[in-house]
This record gives sequence, C-alpha cells and structure tokens, in this order.
Amino acid sequence: MAALGWLTPRRRPATARSVLAGEAAAEAARKSALTAEAEEPTAAEEEREPAFPVAGDERAAAFFDLDNTVMQGAAIFHFGRGLYKRKFFQRRELTRFAWQQAWFRLAGVEDPEHMQDARDSALSIVKGHRVSELMSIGEEIYDEYMADRIWPGTRALAQAHLDAGQRVWLVTAAPVETATIIARRLGLTGALGTVAESVDGVYTGRLVGEPLHGPAKAEAVRALAAAEGLELERCAAYSDSHNDIPMLSLVGHPYAINPDTKLRKHARALDWRLRDYRTGRKAAKVGIPAAAGVGALAGGTAAAVALHRRRR
Repeated sequence: MAALGWLTPRRRPATARSVLAGEAAAEAARKSALTAEAEEPTAAEEEREPAFPVAGDERAAAFFDLDNTVMQGAAIFHFGRGLYKRKFFQRRELTRFAWQQAWFRLAGVEDPEHMQDARDSALSIVKGHRVSELMSIGEEIYDEYMADRIWPGTRALAQAHLDAGQRVWLVTAAPVETATIIARRLGLTGALGTVAESVDGVYTGRLVGEPLHGPAKAEAVRALAAAEGLELERCAAYSDSHNDIPMLSLVGHPYAINPDTKLRKHARALDWRLRDYRTGRKAAKVGIPAAAGVGALAGGTAAAVALHRRRR
C-alpha cells in the first residue's frame, strides 16, 4: 500500500494528567487484551471491503476512535440510556442525556465541554456500584443500543487489519469497560479507554488522570506501542475528530473517517486518506465534502423532543 501522509512523529508537550490517563488506559487495555477470534463479516460488510490492501506486519497495529468513527453517536450516551432503563437514575437525567446526544448528532463532532459534562454525570451515577455489575449490564446495553449503530464500512477497515494478522485497538474517551465490551463484540484485540478509579472492585466516582481525550489518546497509544513492541510509523489510526489529530499524527498511516470540518482541512493539507460512510459513498482521497447526517439528526432530535413532551 502506498503510504499517504507519512509524518515524523514529534513528541508534543503533554500535561502530567494526560500522561497519567494515557498510561492508565494502556495498562488497563493490556490487562484485558482479548483473545477471542474475530467474528465472520456479514454480507453487507463484505460488500464494503476497503479498496486498499493492508500488508501483514507484526510490528504494526491499527487504532480506531469509537464515537462517530466506529459507532454512530457517542457510546457514553447509549450507555446512559441503558442505565436509565435499569433505573440507575431519574427521567430528568435521561432527558439531559438525550439532548446531549441530539446536540452531538447535530454538530457531528466532539465538544470537550459536552463530553466532560456527560462523563461527570456518568461518574456520579456509577459511584458505589461494582465494576462487575456494570460490565454485565454493559453487555446487555451493547445488544440493545449499540450493535445496530456500528458503521459497516469502518468495521470492514478493522477487519482488513485483522485479516492481515495485525492487532486492532479501540481508543476512546468512553469508559474502558464499555470500550472493552465493544471491542470484544467486534472481534478486536482490545481497547484503550478512560479509566475510572475503583477500590476493591467498587467505583469511587473519580477518574485515574483525566478522560482519554485529545493528547491523552496519543499518550495511551504511545505507551501501548512501547509495551507491545510496535513501530508507530508502521501503524494506522482512524478518527472523525480534529481532537484526535495528536493521535493521527503519531502514526505513519493516518485516516480521516467521517471527518469534521477541521479534520478534513488538516487531512487535505497533509494528503491523508479519507473514508466517509455517512452518505453511503467512499472517497479515496480527501476533498469530498461530508454531507450532514439528516437521518441521524432527525432521530436524535425526535428522541429528545419526545422525552420533553412526555415530561409535560
């Protein structure tokens, strides 16, 4: 495969909390490394087989952002819906989750303030609950709210790496437990995610470091690569968000998936490859505008409005 957008990785300044979050995510991911065989791709996935080859390389791996890259919407919002169904919190908090999800779909990008607000809500909700309990519930929530929101095109990209004998990791600000469940269901190697503190198997309501977002993702990938003996210039990374430019710039093969405006401009400048699955079209080169996901917007807004009306 002709490599587009080769970069010489440069160590960017990182806060101590970003480094701590990245290292904690890498450690958690390695401990929960998954050995299950990859699931057989469906007919729809086979039809969307990526046009470019992925050469097998034991020193290479692929890193995928989750929200709006692998999955439509944000995993933490879907998780919140599942917890509400199980009476972990009240309707007013569900309405808050719904409006955040509607906003996320409208904007099509991650907003740090909105994501931080959602994470703070989630931490307060799970405080005092056992990790094993949330893992068990997470399996059910995946089937109910997440399985049907996986982008088949991105799933095919991940499968191409697996078929070539490479390891594939999710890298997300979502809780590492949720990310691990999704990775296992997709047949991936493992997941790097935000690590919530637990003592004796019970959540304390605090994080280890900070959410795995922006520079912290790059630190997590760097730490995992060092521990696993990977060469970053031979690795690939996929994301929709300009917030993940530090992670994308770290590897030799960066790809913009369903990119936001800032990432599209950055990718165009550096000649990175692009895949856009929001319109049912694939683009081999950066430069094709990404149309707004009208259906996704309508669905998210309708859900929020319906909840608001029911509260009257």
